[in-house]
Amino acid sequence: MPGLDELGSLLGMPEKPKQDDTKKRVGHDGQVLQLRVRTEKRRGKLVTIVWGFFSHPMELNRLLTLFKKSLGAGGQIVDQSIEMQGDHIERIKKILSDEVYKVR
Repeated sequence: MPGLDELGSLLGMPEKPKQDDTKKRVGHDGQVLQLRVRTEKRRGKLVTIVWGFFSHPMELNRLLTLFKKSLGAGGQIVDQSIEMQGDHIERIKKILSDEVYKVR
């Protein structure tokens, strides 16, 4: 069964421009989120911290769950930032860019 786009082309209707899938995520205040990632040493062990969120708490919980599953490490949310156990800077940056966040 043909899709709506195919039916429109059969009827001679102009094609709709495709939406850009690379649009940036925005926080609840409407600003584009620019997240930062760094590591710290705590009690002799590395902790990767992601901060710069101005999102709904459910979005933070979703990202924390995604990080935990993807990285196989523990983590927590502390004061609008996500802390993950271990050194995962490059992997977290890749996950966030796949989720259409701008990362510094």
